Amino acid sequence: MNRLIACLVLAGSAVAVSIPGTAAEKMHATGHATGSASKGPASAAVPLADGLVKKVDKTAGLITLSHGPLPGGMPAMTMAFRVKEAAWLEQIAVGQTIRFAADQVNGAMTVVRFEPGR
Repeated sequence: MNRLIACLVLAGSAVAVSIPGTAAEKMHATGHATGSASKGPASAAVPLADGLVKKVDKTAGLITLSHGPLPGGMPAMTMAFRVKEAAWLEQIAVGQTIRFAADQVNGAMTVVRFEPGR
């Protein structure tokens, strides 16, 4: 009986590992890891998206952006993001366009890289 259970567990593990196209593989391929902090080099690899600054809340450390679709599947919308560096809030103004990369950091969507729009 124990041998049968062990065989079933191993077989199930092999199937779970070999299924192509899983959500984990897709998330890994896009460079986004749900629920984990961004690492320096990984955040540099995330493509930049265009955004229009709607609000800057220095007290809360948030920036509200109206943006197009983001890499990784987020549709176009207006939403608030945390920022990786609080000093960035001094460099960004309402009405400004920026290019930015966002990722999950400690469970919150966070701007991990940005540059002024052209």
